[in-house]
Amino acid sequence: MTFFDTAMRPVIVAASHSDRIKNSSQRLGVTRRVVERFVPGETQRDVLGAIGTQLDAGLSVSVDVLGEDTTDESQATATVEAYLDLIGALGALPESGVATARLEVSVKLTALGQSLADHGAKIAEENARTIAAAADEAGVLVTVDAEDHTTVDERLAIVRALRRDFPDVGTVLQAYLRRTEDDCAEFAETAARIRLCKGAYAEPPSVAYPTRDLVDEAYQRCLRILMKGNGYPMVASHDPVMIAAARTIAVEAQRTPDSWEHQMLYGIRADEQRRLADDGFRVRVYIPYGEQWYGYFVRRIAERPANLGFFLRALAGSRG
Repeated sequence: MTFFDTAMRPVIVAASHSDRIKNSSQRLGVTRRVVERFVPGETQRDVLGAIGTQLDAGLSVSVDVLGEDTTDESQATATVEAYLDLIGALGALPESGVATARLEVSVKLTALGQSLADHGAKIAEENARTIAAAADEAGVLVTVDAEDHTTVDERLAIVRALRRDFPDVGTVLQAYLRRTEDDCAEFAETAARIRLCKGAYAEPPSVAYPTRDLVDEAYQRCLRILMKGNGYPMVASHDPVMIAAARTIAVEAQRTPDSWEHQMLYGIRADEQRRLADDGFRVRVYIPYGEQWYGYFVRRIAERPANLGFFLRALAGSRG
């Protein structure tokens, strides 16, 4: 991680919580055009078009209805309804069916009410259970997404409860958290679907590794645990080093190509996604959509501040 990355990441992450910057950005037409690189649109129709393109290319998908800052129960209910509509649409596609594993939805518990002051965890679990039940019936997988470190214990408790009734429910573990190796060991033993990513939130050094080298080392340790376990590892990384390491570790663990997968974000390294699929690997593309795209977009910049240059060049071009 360069000095620029280290210095800029906290600033960029802070911007994701700024209503003033958010409102200014959303008023700029050029911002929306740049965002389309990472988010195909705000409506279900928009995302279904993007899904079709990925499926036609031989890729699988994980679809996220964007929204995290849920402030009341009605908002959480609206999110659930959006997921149920989406799952209905996915279930009508010929690729649906858990056996094919090509269609998945990703859900954030904060979008389902986890942060609500009164019984937030209970509300989020009930809402997640409603989504999991509908997805199970439609032949669509569910993964409970990661958020900042303060939510991990509660999220994993909810995931354990969901998996008792819906064992195909997966979750996300972030390698930069110091606790994650232990979490990997637990879920690898219970045959869980685990998406392993490096981490996208600004965390204190007391809970997260502070440098790129340490995070990379932790990622590979976690990946070895998952590959040697009984579950289904999902390697969420665009890093060529991690992609190569995944192949090596899978061979060491005697993993067959259908027992794990690569995952990448919509709009990032699309050529690599298709190359891996052409080479016989399972590849899933994470596709977000919805009106609350701002926080997601800013985190993509924070993960790799070089993306900020892409954004700024687009802004400059709009004024030329």
